[in-house]
Amino acid sequence: MRDRQEQGTKPVGMFEVILTRRKRFGWRWQVCDQSGKIFADGFERTRPSAKYHGERALFFLLSQAYLRNRSAASSKD
Repeated sequence: MRDRQEQGTKPVGMFEVILTRRKRFGWRWQVCDQSGKIFADGFERTRPSAKYHGERALFFLLSQAYLRNRSAASSKD
């Protein structure tokens, strides 16, 4: 853990996709961190569609964080 702090990187947090059934209207999806902060959310008519869109948003969030870290590392060189 100390090595990470010395290298200037932060510990990685956990994210999760939460699916919630809405009465008669469909499914709400949310991408949240451990503290409950919502990073993305949406609404779909079917559960498989809500699961797909939630996981897609999570993948996009993680890929953007990776690209940001990669470009920051290359700019330091």
